[in-house]
Amino acid sequence: MSNSAPGQETPFQLAKKVIQKFVQRQVFAENKDELALVLFGSDNTKNNLAKDGQYQNISVHRQLMIPNFELLEEIQNDVHPGSQQADWLDALVVCMDLLQNETLGKRYERQNIVLLTDLNTPSSPDQLDVIIGNLKRSGVTLQFFLPFPVDGGGSKPPDGGKGLSAEQQQGLEMTKQVMMSLDEDDGLEEVYTFSDAIEKLSVFKRVEKRPMAWPCTLTIGSSLAIKIVGYKAVCEERPRKSWSVVDAQTHQKDDIKRDVVYCLNDDEETEVQKDDTIQGYRYGSDIVPFSKVDQDQMKYKTDGKSFAVLGFTKQSMISRHQFVGTQVLKVFAPKDDEHAGVALSGLIRALDDLKMVAVVRYVYARNGNPQVGAAFPCIKEKSECLVYVQLPFMEDLRQYSFPSLENNKKYTPSEEQLSAVDSLIDSMMLVEEDEDGEKMDLFKVNHIPNPQYQRLFQCLHHRAVNPSAPLPPMDPWLTAALQRPLAVASRCQAPLETMKKKFPLKEVVKKKELKTSKELFGNSTEESDAKKAKVDEDDDFNLADITEGSITQVGSVDPARDFRTLIRQKSLPFGEVCQQLTGRIEQLLGNKNMNYYIKCIPCIQTFREQSVQVGNADHYNSYIQSLKTSIPVRGLQEFWDMLVQVPDCRGEERGGRSSCGGRYGRCGRLAGHDVRSKTTGWRMKET
Repeated sequence: MSNSAPGQETPFQLAKKVIQKFVQRQVFAENKDELALVLFGSDNTKNNLAKDGQYQNISVHRQLMIPNFELLEEIQNDVHPGSQQADWLDALVVCMDLLQNETLGKRYERQNIVLLTDLNTPSSPDQLDVIIGNLKRSGVTLQFFLPFPVDGGGSKPPDGGKGLSAEQQQGLEMTKQVMMSLDEDDGLEEVYTFSDAIEKLSVFKRVEKRPMAWPCTLTIGSSLAIKIVGYKAVCEERPRKSWSVVDAQTHQKDDIKRDVVYCLNDDEETEVQKDDTIQGYRYGSDIVPFSKVDQDQMKYKTDGKSFAVLGFTKQSMISRHQFVGTQVLKVFAPKDDEHAGVALSGLIRALDDLKMVAVVRYVYARNGNPQVGAAFPCIKEKSECLVYVQLPFMEDLRQYSFPSLENNKKYTPSEEQLSAVDSLIDSMMLVEEDEDGEKMDLFKVNHIPNPQYQRLFQCLHHRAVNPSAPLPPMDPWLTAALQRPLAVASRCQAPLETMKKKFPLKEVVKKKELKTSKELFGNSTEESDAKKAKVDEDDDFNLADITEGSITQVGSVDPARDFRTLIRQKSLPFGEVCQQLTGRIEQLLGNKNMNYYIKCIPCIQTFREQSVQVGNADHYNSYIQSLKTSIPVRGLQEFWDMLVQVPDCRGEERGGRSSCGGRYGRCGRLAGHDVRSKTTGWRMKET
């Protein structure tokens, strides 16, 4: 297996890749399947049947056990082509003996032998019928992986290399005889090529599990009940194991010891026992204590599982964007309950005929939070069921209002521009009809593996077997899978060029801000009206002007900008706008968080700047005075220390100049010993 054409990988290298990728999949699948590794053609002999010169050069490299990263390292570093030859039928017998001895007393669902060979060794067919009979009696399934297809004949391989040798032709006939004897109809379907196996095994895939049934009762009112069984049809897949902290030298989790100490937030950091602490819920600037008893009493009490129909509505009333949750449930009638099947079938067909859905109250288990969802009828050729999807509550909806794009006729697209967009959309359609008129999906998302998991598993495997090497790039097949389909990419080139012509781009040069009255108004007071600044119809599109035009109050996203806009618009009295700004500042300070403190600084700066421009500093001075006096009581010392570092926020405004009298203003900062707010609370410290 170590021979190949120039520039091509040897059959041994391909077989090794197949084994590596198969073991990778088993490791990351985290199942209980056990695996053994037997090498034939090795330089040494290690098996229980090696007596009297028989079964030589066959080595059991790994006994039957759950695969792990250690096995991957052994395959990577210790498995190399040998200089000897061995009969692949003898290796098959050794594998059967290994399975028989290693599975005694164990419960298992299936036993399988996978044979990877190029068949380029002499094989004796004398005991072939005996081997086939033992395989049938033991129920062991068999799979072959070859460097060439089983139906490729014996002349030339598809890669244009040398034809099959006499040993390979004989081995291929024996392979067909074995597989056809085990399964006359589908036996040859269990013979694969190395290249096909590598392509399929490149995807890290969790082993499919049996669906877990959710038995319940569908109720309509108080008099109608139908037994049902639910199964998860769609559910977000997550890796079972999360990251854990290990010692950097030994790589052992047990070498790390973590001690959690609770202490008061005082100068002495007085230690407190965990039993003397309770949970607290931050409500504004206060912390509401909430004990374990309160948490238990707060939980929603239910009578158990529930799938109760609250009512019915038209399917058109349920919009696609209203689907929430992390799973889709398919609801069937129990297989052994004929009455439930008839009743549920009648409900499903009635909903389908009327184009309606059932609005359902869903509770998974006792003490579970209730959901409200929609149950859609789903009728297929061989089955029918209800498909349950969770619907949002009021708090789950996000209501946004945006300015209309049609207010300015200048930016209304022309018919040619609309036609260009339509052509682009048509050219990028991912669903098209074939010759028979059936719709065909060009980009099947449900067939694309999650690239996050694929990349994670690829890097984990590489780091396990190559501790010091850099991480590899993303696999080409995964990169290609996430690209636009080739048919769509070639089809949309012309519409894209048309789009560029119909929607020309021009660089927007940002104008310099005018900061002084000299720059703003100029020196001459006798300028004519024709020279005054005006807005040209051809000015660049400014999104900020549109959004500012819709501001009616000081919001919480950017209070400083909203305050400046309202002052410039003069739509509200100056005092009312100042009151809105101070209200937002107080709301931010109530959270007592550094991020909110930082957000308050530009608000106060803008407050002072606009007060100077308007010529009314009373509101600013009044607020600064009240803020100063409340610092010790409210525990805002940290914020005040930040504020006094800002040159424009150090004191009151009198006649456009700063007059920072008193201990809070002089020298531009608070002395640490003047006012100290001592806060007592809980803090967790890890040692």
